[in-house]
Amino acid sequence: FQYTKCKMDDYYAPGRNHLFVPGPVNIPEQVLRAMNRNNEDYRSPAIPAMTKVLLEDVKKIFKTITGTPFLIPTTGTGAWESALTNTLSPGDRIVSFLIGQFSLLWIDQMQRLNFNVDVIESDWGAGANLEVLGSKLAADTGHTIKAICIVHNETATGVTNNLAAVRKLLDHYQHPALFLVDGVSSICALDFRMDEWGVDVALTGSQKALSLPTGMGIVCASPKALEASKTSKSVRVFFDWKDYLKFYKMGTFWPYTPSIQLLYGLRTALDLLFEEGLDNVIERHSRLAKATRLAVEAWGLKNCTQKEEWFSDTVTAVVVPSYIDSSEIVRRGWKRYNLSLGLGLNKVAGKVFRIGHLGNLNELQLLGCLAGVEMILKDVGYPVKLGSGVAAACAFLQNTIPMIPSRI
Repeated sequence: FQYTKCKMDDYYAPGRNHLFVPGPVNIPEQVLRAMNRNNEDYRSPAIPAMTKVLLEDVKKIFKTITGTPFLIPTTGTGAWESALTNTLSPGDRIVSFLIGQFSLLWIDQMQRLNFNVDVIESDWGAGANLEVLGSKLAADTGHTIKAICIVHNETATGVTNNLAAVRKLLDHYQHPALFLVDGVSSICALDFRMDEWGVDVALTGSQKALSLPTGMGIVCASPKALEASKTSKSVRVFFDWKDYLKFYKMGTFWPYTPSIQLLYGLRTALDLLFEEGLDNVIERHSRLAKATRLAVEAWGLKNCTQKEEWFSDTVTAVVVPSYIDSSEIVRRGWKRYNLSLGLGLNKVAGKVFRIGHLGNLNELQLLGCLAGVEMILKDVGYPVKLGSGVAAACAFLQNTIPMIPSRI
């Protein structure tokens, strides 16, 4: 046996990598420091005590009083599976919306778990077709639809769906279907109101707006969802809420080994969010998104999102002219400028590149990204006027950035 050392990309590039994909995102220095610690015994009194407070604080990011949260060592994909298998049985009819790559992947998971998926498809760049949903709910007098599943923010196309409108339809038709929401790239960045909108299961991932490393799927279940889990016949082991609830009752909280480092990181990430104020966090994301869209407009390019009502405040998908391969923009950004942008996925591969503007991010960081994009566009042959997008963003931000509260 001959051992060959694996060499990673070890060429030095001065400064920082500029990470502007829609997740994973930049990790704050305070969170990195909080996670820089040794392993601990998760059965000691310290970890359950911290976990108990974390679970209460996590409810605040979902804006729920009645929900029960679960911190699962997984990704958003595992959180999807947890939401489905704990509340539904094989063969149950689910209405779900196909509007981009991540809604497509969730639907694929539903089908592989043997649910009966009734797919409502829209053009990539459009939001969920709620008129069709209304028709299906009106026709379903026998209540065969057991769940409505929707991706709140589709990062492939930069589309945000109106969850309040979905709840309004369910209430209008007095339909008892569960309301399951993928909030992976929305929670802690966009307005999200679990209790007010009657969401039964909401989920997110640690690597998105929470600004943590990948590895924690956070699921929150309503009392109605917990009740449904008692009769759900889907096979589940690792993702079974029942195991968590058993250990919650015992006061030890963990049915298996958590990541100690991620728990300390989550504690600090929540502290930072609460110190800034969730409403201020949401407003900051709105500000960064508006600045990005103004830059795109100044470059003479189009947003993949078809209507303003669907614009996402966490990612902007930019359509390039047909003579440009958007993948080359992403490659050039990484190779020359140490800038990471999002690729176009599936149906929009080669047609769009994505600028992620979520998580622990400020205006000057964004302006650096926009300047980089302008140089890349020039590199690949697009006749952009250097400084045009940055100037448009600056003109907006200079009038909208608030003072830092502690420095007033």
